[in-house]
Amino acid sequence: MTRKRSVLLLVLLLVSSVLAVADDSKLAPELRDYKSSTRVKVIVQYSKPPSLLGSVVTLAGNIVSQLPLLNAVVRLVDCDELLQLANDPNVVYVSPDRPLTMLLSNAAPAINAPTSWKYGYSGNGIGVAVIDSGVSAASDLNGGLLGMSRIVYSESFVPGSFSANDQYGHGTHIAGLIAGNGASSTGRSYFRTFKGIAPSAKVINLRVLDASGGSTDSQVIAAIARAISLRSQYNIRVINLSLGRPVMESYRLDPLCQAVEQAWKSGIIVVVAAGNYGRYNEAGNDGYGTIASPANDPYVITVGAMRPMGTPQRKDDLIASYSSKGPTGVDHIVKPDIVAPGNLLVSLGTNGTLASEYPANKVPYSYYVYGGASATGPYFTLSGTSMAAAVVSGAVADLLQAQPKLTPDQVKARLMKTASKSFPKYSSVTDPTTGITYTSQYDIFTVGAGYLDLAAALASTDLAKGTAMSPTATYDSNSENVLLVKDSSAVWGSSAVWGSSAVWGSSVFVNPTSAVWGSSAVWGSSAVWGSSGNQGFSAVWGSSAVWGSSAVWGSSAVWGSSSSAAGEN
Repeated sequence: MTRKRSVLLLVLLLVSSVLAVADDSKLAPELRDYKSSTRVKVIVQYSKPPSLLGSVVTLAGNIVSQLPLLNAVVRLVDCDELLQLANDPNVVYVSPDRPLTMLLSNAAPAINAPTSWKYGYSGNGIGVAVIDSGVSAASDLNGGLLGMSRIVYSESFVPGSFSANDQYGHGTHIAGLIAGNGASSTGRSYFRTFKGIAPSAKVINLRVLDASGGSTDSQVIAAIARAISLRSQYNIRVINLSLGRPVMESYRLDPLCQAVEQAWKSGIIVVVAAGNYGRYNEAGNDGYGTIASPANDPYVITVGAMRPMGTPQRKDDLIASYSSKGPTGVDHIVKPDIVAPGNLLVSLGTNGTLASEYPANKVPYSYYVYGGASATGPYFTLSGTSMAAAVVSGAVADLLQAQPKLTPDQVKARLMKTASKSFPKYSSVTDPTTGITYTSQYDIFTVGAGYLDLAAALASTDLAKGTAMSPTATYDSNSENVLLVKDSSAVWGSSAVWGSSAVWGSSVFVNPTSAVWGSSAVWGSSAVWGSSGNQGFSAVWGSSAVWGSSAVWGSSAVWGSSSSAAGEN
């Protein structure tokens, strides 16, 4: 072997060695052991905008799309190319282009929305971007200029589909809860009217979910970027995201979380469904630690679901047992931020997939028309934190019409501080199919700062200074209590403790030292947080991943028999 060949071989071995010991901290958990030569679609985030003529020239041909909002691109790569990316100093993080799904009510009286309407605040002039399965035209969404549609912009981000019409049935329901004016159920012939919370708001329809209710990170990120670009044109002040997926890494790296933060910092309030996994107990965690992404981001308003119980007042309302609970995976952010009606809500339907699969959810005329028949009209019933998020988005639109200069942080702080904090200690519901009883405790990780009260938010003059980022929870092994981390940059940071009754109320804490969980909790000494030796503790606070099993995200998690109980669907 010549000296030149030896040097060349040594160089090749060194290069191979460098690639083999790539910095896997830049790779998402699912990619760290990826060995296949089959290409996988990933989102690559860069510290500086990537140049297609520079160091990534060998991968340029594999670019699927660009995500300039995050200095990112979507690529198709194999395992060797993943190693190259992990060693690229300009690469911040590489994650799969993960799949998302939707997170499956008249809610107005429960949140005191009629008070807002009484004073003329109905979301008029406010644009709400509904990033969902599309929004189909409906008379309840008309009433704008010359009675025309209030769906002022529509675009599809679903590959291969140029239509932004709702082929699934989720997005139209969401739009109706936000901005429906009840036109199809108003008049002398009707004894029930199904009206959204902001019945004069404009809808910006950004379709990301396909006919099966599925999407990907990159599609949602592209839609968020479009909402930001259209902000001034349509006065988009709110984005509603009634969708999500598992938390796989810190929100600081998650591309979906980074996108919602960009929207928040541009002046748009982002409202996100917490998730419907509050019954998940495979890890012995009683549904704790099941907040979805991007609801785990501390900037956004994360919403859990309440059961209106069929009455207009909220004093008898209970938490929906399926509503996901905090703290968030990896970062232990305190979520949800607030709860709102989300169970058995009536809103606009379509002839999409959900209507075909669940015909019993179609609302018969006899339910709201005098002398009505069993035939069905334009309305449909759905339950979930998706619906609860839509209720909050509508409330935000009303609040912004009344006080348009409020910043996203001021809106979030206002809603949390004025939320109703009157709850029972716990409630139970038994699934009639399985016989399993689910018990919910009304703590900070279940109901957040309380139950949305729009009238109280409108009456408040609070103008918070600083960020309204949700706090972080930390476990104190000495006292075996879970405490909240004080942040001096946050609007609540000036308080002596995070447990100020103005924000969280007193019922979410178990002792005066601001511990949010301890041995005196309802669950007793075997509480999720009470001992580092039990399974639930390690699922939430330890190294084991709550989302390690695909069971929680299976099709039965949302609509199957395991997700129904007395009064819940």
